[in-house]
Amino acid sequence: MSAKPFIPTDQQKRIIEHGGSAFISACPGAGKTQVMVERARRDRSGPGRGRGVAFLSFTLAAASELEDRLRRESLIDTPPFPHFIGTFDSFLWQLLIAPFGVDGCADKPRLIPDKDARDIQPYDRAQVLKLECFDRKSGAAIEDKLRRANFRGSVKAHETAARNLRQRLLDRGELDFADAREIALARLLDPVSGAVLASALAGRFEELVVDEAQDCNPVDLEIITWFRSAGTSVKVICDPNQAIYSFRGGATQELTAFAATFTADERLPMSGNFRSSQHIARAIVALRPPRERALIDDALGEFRNEPTPVQILSYTGKGGVPAAIGVKFHELTDAMGLVAEDCPVVAATRRTGANALGHPPDGGVQDLSYRLAAAISDFHFSFELGGRKEALEAIHRIMLQVGDRLGPRTYHQYLSDTATEANDWRPEALAVADALRFTSDRFATAQLWLDHARRLLEPLLAADGGTIKQKLKWNDGLAAALAANPTSGHPARTIHSVKGMEFPAVCVVMTTATAKGILDTLSAVGSGDDNEDARKIYVGASRAQRLLVLALPRTQADRMRSLMTGVGAAVVVTQI
Repeated sequence: MSAKPFIPTDQQKRIIEHGGSAFISACPGAGKTQVMVERARRDRSGPGRGRGVAFLSFTLAAASELEDRLRRESLIDTPPFPHFIGTFDSFLWQLLIAPFGVDGCADKPRLIPDKDARDIQPYDRAQVLKLECFDRKSGAAIEDKLRRANFRGSVKAHETAARNLRQRLLDRGELDFADAREIALARLLDPVSGAVLASALAGRFEELVVDEAQDCNPVDLEIITWFRSAGTSVKVICDPNQAIYSFRGGATQELTAFAATFTADERLPMSGNFRSSQHIARAIVALRPPRERALIDDALGEFRNEPTPVQILSYTGKGGVPAAIGVKFHELTDAMGLVAEDCPVVAATRRTGANALGHPPDGGVQDLSYRLAAAISDFHFSFELGGRKEALEAIHRIMLQVGDRLGPRTYHQYLSDTATEANDWRPEALAVADALRFTSDRFATAQLWLDHARRLLEPLLAADGGTIKQKLKWNDGLAAALAANPTSGHPARTIHSVKGMEFPAVCVVMTTATAKGILDTLSAVGSGDDNEDARKIYVGASRAQRLLVLALPRTQADRMRSLMTGVGAAVVVTQI
């Protein structure tokens, strides 16, 4: 069966045909990817096309989806040069960092994404703090992070140690993404290097398309502004209600100011939801701040007439997030004939989603034995690639710690220092994951599992590294961490990990810690509408095509139902 021809709406057609720079405000499911595909088709068929387009996003999932669509439509080659399709981070690294290195450093630059996880301990018995607790430029301690670390006393020695460590790492060419941004921007703004780069980049790219631009931080916006000032056509696509990257300095007010630099003809809307049913489309509107609910997005796609109402699962909140959420979600998806593996349970943290599915808790315990058990369980309980990849890395990290091979380095520093590639360690880590899978027919008790884990990992010990029993101690929580795998098949995902994706059904879990604040914001009784927790729920809910389930504490369930029915969504509340 051939696919239906794409017939753009008037708004989509205007964007596809718009030749210059533009600031595009798009609601969830507005057809951004299809519009970018059609834009690429138009550019490819135009006269004198020898340059490429840089398609940038902030998640690998969004970039991969666009690249797959462009390949299926035969609009890019392999490799895609002169086009670039990838994350904003990879674009900066490949074009502005790796070719030139770091000024004053003879070593090749190396990307160490977890550099801020380095320990700061200026003297023996001093409390250990992470490098992220100190300002990048001044080295001064960040008070909020000191409070979270329960730090007391003088921090002067730590600040000096942090400044010295940052300089040493920079002198060795070890950069994280924030370092790379600062260096890239400085390189662009320098009159000499900037002039050369402007000519070279204009020769390769005729247009820069930045998707999910609400995730830009101020430095990102300065870099985009430079491209625009250098004469490159820039198209910025965003939905400010999906801004959920404050942890990396995401811009909010700066984005509004940036939008104002575009003329009225360059500010283009894209409304209408092609992803979700009418009930879900309206429910998503209810999850916006009150001042942004005037426009009710219509459902325009193939699922627009899906009759299933939005489901609210109301739980007591006592004892945390209950596994009954996953059981009920499975009943609902099974009744609709949906495949469980395609329907995730999402939350601000993957652990919250895992709790809703009855996966074993990690409890924040630091014992290597407990962390190994949790990583083994996570690997076998994860029904999606991202979760298995994270769990496998956790297993490998524990193997290195058993052998005392990390020292003061972070995990990614070790991989970089030793030139260790994934193919070098994955087979062994996979073998450990398979050998330690906990089933009742293999291990009658958690103690028997621990005995086997000790025998398996003992050869990794360093010559003077102590005994395996000292490394892998008994922990009373092992039995819980090795609990039997639930059979529902639904993956637990973070909201950040599903950004830019879509699924037949989604269950969004809210916790007692955040639900009231979210509902206060959405009900206009809070202190303002700048609530990232609320935006996370908006992002998670807007991934759903046919079934949206919201699980939240009973004290807030009626408030959520009233909001959604108030904009015309059909809602069913079930107490669990």
